[in-house]
Amino acid sequence: MSPVLAGVLQLLALIAALALAYRPLGDYMARVYSSDKHLRVETWIYKAIGANPNTEMRWPAYLRGVLAFSAVGVLFLYLLQRVQGSLPGSLGFSAIDPDQAFNTAASFVANTNWQSYYGEQAMGHVVQTGGLAVQNFVSAAVGIAVAVALVRGFARSRTGELGNFWADLVRGTVRILLPISVIAAIVLVALGAIQNFAGIHEVGQFLGGTQQWNGGAVASQEAIKELGTNGGGYFNANSAHPFENPNPISNLLEIFLILVIPFALTRTFGRMVGSLRQGYAILATMATIWIGFTALMMWTEFHHGGPAFDLAGGAMEGKETRFGIGGSSIFAVATTLTSTGAVNSFHSSFTGFGGGITMLGMQLGEIAPGGVGSGIYGMLIMAVIAVFIAGLMVGRTPEYLGKKIGTREIKLAACYILVTPALVLCFTAAAMALPTPVDSMTNSGAHGFSEILYAYTSGANNNGSAFAGLNADTQWFNSTIGLAMLLGRFLPIVFVLALAGSLAEQKPVPATAGTLRTDKPLFAGLLVGTILIITGLTYFPALALGPLAEGLAS
Repeated sequence: MSPVLAGVLQLLALIAALALAYRPLGDYMARVYSSDKHLRVETWIYKAIGANPNTEMRWPAYLRGVLAFSAVGVLFLYLLQRVQGSLPGSLGFSAIDPDQAFNTAASFVANTNWQSYYGEQAMGHVVQTGGLAVQNFVSAAVGIAVAVALVRGFARSRTGELGNFWADLVRGTVRILLPISVIAAIVLVALGAIQNFAGIHEVGQFLGGTQQWNGGAVASQEAIKELGTNGGGYFNANSAHPFENPNPISNLLEIFLILVIPFALTRTFGRMVGSLRQGYAILATMATIWIGFTALMMWTEFHHGGPAFDLAGGAMEGKETRFGIGGSSIFAVATTLTSTGAVNSFHSSFTGFGGGITMLGMQLGEIAPGGVGSGIYGMLIMAVIAVFIAGLMVGRTPEYLGKKIGTREIKLAACYILVTPALVLCFTAAAMALPTPVDSMTNSGAHGFSEILYAYTSGANNNGSAFAGLNADTQWFNSTIGLAMLLGRFLPIVFVLALAGSLAEQKPVPATAGTLRTDKPLFAGLLVGTILIITGLTYFPALALGPLAEGLAS
């Protein structure tokens, strides 16, 4: 079987699996967030944290819950790393330095999972399982909760109430993320991933010395790492490591876990607003971009010229032979079009255009299908922008799902789409202008610029993958990327919840003959065009200096 055919068959199998899971998972999540009943374990949690799950919240109260919970998470994870040397199961590792502890705490709470350290050489079992893995669950649940609050804003009228943050947080964790992760972890163990609390041990003889490996609860963390679109690996090699991702079947499973909830949330959205066709329109938009990016990546990596590439069947540098170009390309697109950040190959070693595709996927806002929760709310913001543009074309007040998009709504949507590019471009410009940060670049020229542009793109968009080649474990990068991650996560959430509150207060507007049908292919096409044009106008100059220049020169 040719490598190209193998890659295409993997893509078709993945699409089939996602299609089978789409309806049952999407409907189940809609029931979870629409139910007024609480499980017994959930009741215990509410009592422990002193929350009343039956109290409805307006958007400021909902936002305070998100920010307070996340602030406590950052503080707890920071302190846990700083006292690691005194904890049991530390494997002899000392406390994490302050700047790196801040960076890691911000990273995992913001659902970014950027790592400027070697996991197997820095973090003990308690920090990995009691700190990082816990944040993998709750940061993902926060994202879904915010998305559900926005959907309720569209679905409700004449009320500013968006639900209860604590109930949404607990339900997302207990009813969705935990059960699926348990099943996925068991399957990963069966496929060869490790799950233990072993210490450091030496294996084999390598060039006159021994190599050290430590065990860990890898399969369980790997499951939620992918399912919650987190991305932080137990080992530095991430999903290229055989302990995390043993074979092509586990590779396909991990890609499935990355994509299944973000895609299924479009059906949840359709159920909750009372129109499945609206969910299908958003799904079609996401799927079009995802399939287009995947096909383009596979073409770029398979057909790159040169004698070495021809002998290898394509651009195999930086890719695992057990996954090949097809499995690596599908994984790279899935992880950068979502906020996952896991890698099974090194994006710095992709072709110039291939590396640019991974960057552009993040710069779109990671909305195709995007992160758990963040993908659907980011896409709905773009839908608001699209109907506004359509309204300008025909001279009509824009409407979406029976809600008028007025001055307040469009200002909030505009602020949402401007925050992340501002963070990416300003931090990148500062790093290139100052003398010290550029010393961390392994490469010069266009590729070196791409390393820094990718780092801030990944951080501000809450992705977490790295271009490699950049020494990011410095005070400058730990501090600035940490700030980019926090601001890139929580500033957009402020605008999303404010928009949700504004929409929920409106009374529904009846559809007329002049109303734009947002459940038709025409609107899906308009939405795709809006996304690509906005991103292109924003990032094209920076991309032209980095991956485009490198690709044209090769």
